[in-house]
Amino acid sequence: MPGNLSVSELAAAIAAREIDTVIVAFADAQGRLVGKRVSARLFQEEVLAHGAEACNYLLSVDVDMNTVDGYAMSSWETGYGDMLLLPDTSTLRRIPWLPGTALVIADLAWEGGAPVVQSPREILKRQTARLAERGLVAFSGTELEFIVFDDSFRDAWAKGYRALRASTDYNVDYNLLASTRLEPLLRDIRLGMEGAGFYCEGVKGECNLGQQEIAFRYAEVLETADQHAIYKNGAKEIADQHGKSLTFMAKFNEREGNSCHIHLSVRSESGEPTMAGTGPHGFSPLMGHWIAGILATLREFTLLYAPNINSYKRYALGSFAPTGVAWGVDNRTCALRVVGHGSSLRVENRVPGGDVNPYLGIAAIIAGGLYGVEHELELPEPLAGNAYMAGVEHLPTTLRDAARLFSESAIARETFGDEMVEHYLNQARIEVEAYDAAVTDWERVRGFERL
Repeated sequence: MPGNLSVSELAAAIAAREIDTVIVAFADAQGRLVGKRVSARLFQEEVLAHGAEACNYLLSVDVDMNTVDGYAMSSWETGYGDMLLLPDTSTLRRIPWLPGTALVIADLAWEGGAPVVQSPREILKRQTARLAERGLVAFSGTELEFIVFDDSFRDAWAKGYRALRASTDYNVDYNLLASTRLEPLLRDIRLGMEGAGFYCEGVKGECNLGQQEIAFRYAEVLETADQHAIYKNGAKEIADQHGKSLTFMAKFNEREGNSCHIHLSVRSESGEPTMAGTGPHGFSPLMGHWIAGILATLREFTLLYAPNINSYKRYALGSFAPTGVAWGVDNRTCALRVVGHGSSLRVENRVPGGDVNPYLGIAAIIAGGLYGVEHELELPEPLAGNAYMAGVEHLPTTLRDAARLFSESAIARETFGDEMVEHYLNQARIEVEAYDAAVTDWERVRGFERL
């Protein structure tokens, strides 16, 4: 795609003074893009071959970047040393909305070369390696929703995120007229991503006020996760340049939340589809086991799909966000919706919200699918009615409950390893403790005078 750069193309662009800065970036435990800007000259002379350094606390902080206790990989006792940022040159790309800038995604390693197993990208790479052992490759697309506000990010911060003006005044699901006033921003986001090497499929309005979704072409799962992290960060930067703000919060208000439906399919290494077959619903045996495995692990892996306190506010009856552990054929009330046929047959996981860490969410889907395949789990009948009202198991309703299920999951520990499990359990613990200690506006409104 135009916008992607080879090492030699980057060198030519630097020589032509088109690029003077290279961002060396990675997704942190929350899925945020972090890293450093280095001069193009330094990148060529040193970083390209040897990597860059960054403090290992970047995977062990809370949302406010506070150092917190309980992490094995970094602490005051271990001195908060460095990790190596090793550029993956296949991810080199231009960043058109930032003048003179290129970006590369880095893998994280310790001195000596051992990978940082708590890194979201490494977690996903380990699951794709398990697929490769079976001669399989996974492809995915993430449908990421957001809400646009006419207030700038700094104005929104100064207001405490209260009384913000959404960029539309009513439900704009598929609405073209009201969405047109957002088009200068949306077009710049789409063109910016195209210029960075993405294949943008289109944009549509969603149900909440100011809510939109920009979709990108499916790709191999690691590429999809990289693009997701870059897009999420870049969309905010472009909105800021327009004097607007946008949020990917799972649930900004009491209306519809921001989802991130993840579509995923599996092919052979030669590119042949493996999910379609001659069985019921046009499934192959692999497809049946795959869906059964995701269902069987859905509750235990919810922490990886819904990593924040706010994530669980999205799961509401009749909200198009799932509550029941069920699958269906083109049924949007189910957690897993099967769509497409033949070579396009795939599973849409509707559990993640806009706050999902894409590497962890996709890794959880692959891990669940492989669990079903390895144990040849039998697929239950699809749910044909309203999953909200069906007598099925339900997803956990709080971060505390999701963390407990993840902690007790033998499948999670066997699949991801104790180091990874304990790291993300500690992240959940920190969030729960912070939330339990907070006094909210809701409490003040209900209790200031009347209690």
